[in-house]
Amino acid sequence: MTSAGSSLTSRTVTRSAFRETSTVGCGFSSFTSFRMEKQDFARLAMPQYLRLAMLDSIRKQDVNGGDRHFQMPRSDDDPCCQTPVVVFINPKSGGRLGPVLKERLQHLISEEQVFDLHDVKPHEFVRYGLACLEKWAENGDSCVKKTRMNMRVIVAGGDGTVAWVLGCLGELHKMGRFPVPPVAIIPLGTGNDLSRSFGWGGSFPFSLKSAIKRTLQRATTGPICNLDSWHVVVQMPGGEVADPPHSLKATEECGVDQTLKIEGHVPDKVNFYEGVFYNYFSIGMDAQVAYGFHHFRNEKPFLAQGPISNKIIYSGYTCTQGWFLTPCISGPTLRGLNNILRLHIKRVNCSEWEPITVPESVRAIVALNLPSYGSGRNPWGNLKPEYLEKRGFVEAHVDDGVLEIFGLKHGWHASFVMVELISAKHIVQAASIRIELRGGEWKDAFLQMDGEPWKQPMSRDCSTIVEIKRVPFQSVMISGG
Repeated sequence: MTSAGSSLTSRTVTRSAFRETSTVGCGFSSFTSFRMEKQDFARLAMPQYLRLAMLDSIRKQDVNGGDRHFQMPRSDDDPCCQTPVVVFINPKSGGRLGPVLKERLQHLISEEQVFDLHDVKPHEFVRYGLACLEKWAENGDSCVKKTRMNMRVIVAGGDGTVAWVLGCLGELHKMGRFPVPPVAIIPLGTGNDLSRSFGWGGSFPFSLKSAIKRTLQRATTGPICNLDSWHVVVQMPGGEVADPPHSLKATEECGVDQTLKIEGHVPDKVNFYEGVFYNYFSIGMDAQVAYGFHHFRNEKPFLAQGPISNKIIYSGYTCTQGWFLTPCISGPTLRGLNNILRLHIKRVNCSEWEPITVPESVRAIVALNLPSYGSGRNPWGNLKPEYLEKRGFVEAHVDDGVLEIFGLKHGWHASFVMVELISAKHIVQAASIRIELRGGEWKDAFLQMDGEPWKQPMSRDCSTIVEIKRVPFQSVMISGG
């Protein structure tokens, strides 16, 4: 055999060995059994002409970009699929196994239906890929119509990745393009609170043989449920320079409710930002800790390369911020939030704003939508019916149109809450929230949405307004539990 032939053989053997090794790492005992598993999931793969048409439309960013595939002869061996699935995967999530999971999913389903989020963005899929299918469904292709109607989406990543995809799919509601594909989750992030809330767990069990098979089975047969999402508007003085997170976008004008009098001055020029959250919005010391952690991670990414190391660094950073010493420190930035904000809410089926007193001891306020916060904790707690009735609360659910607002006093209090020895300080349940911030002795406030923190400049005289209202449509989820 020639040296070139030997080289080719060597590369082939190496590639096969890699595939078998990485397959075992994702829960398959051998490449032979892996091929048998692939046959079991043939029902998830779209016909080839649909896959290629959808992918060409996305790559060309043109709804008509895949038309040629509908005009070519089709094979009878390529039937319409029963439960089509599209996967979005963040390859940077899940440590070194993220890319391996991506490859395994591409082999199990099809390469064209598993999208790397660095190459295909979810809004491109909605704008071009789905639109291509919808166009040909209207033209009378029954297989395309069935595929579009039955499609489900799987997101492999952390909470931020899931929220990104949900936000893009939410555009279908606004445009009247139904049905909106329901979403399942493969948890690859650090907290994975969205995943926990819908029964997909806090981490993906790469070591279990049946992990991928069970996940795909649950994603295609699991019941559908709904999830509230919340629209946030931030109005700040025009002269202030803020560095908002990716989840907040600048907008020309997205006015706040003018029926409620603003206590501080309103400058002639104001800036508006808007965004959506699914889990929580918070202001105060928890957001300050998160802000410091994110900057530390960006400056020294080599120290934060996985969920465990992230949690260790986060815990260490909490101890450096003075939160555990707040009971005996009188610095203005460690005092209660009642010094810098006014809180108003609207209750369910009520159009009037109601002022809410913030306890003096509270140094962080959290508006929570899910029963999972901070990697699976439930700070609101499972409250007894007698307590609910006494406080005028209702049992918390992810689709009830209500946010649970609670407070954290200091580091020790938060620690006991997070290990669920006690509940947080319950403040109120609300269908809408209005927060007015003014600096006084504070130069900055710290806020965060779904784990994305930012530093909000504060003015002594002019107010910053934050309004939170429920998005009029709900996200569609798949229950994994």
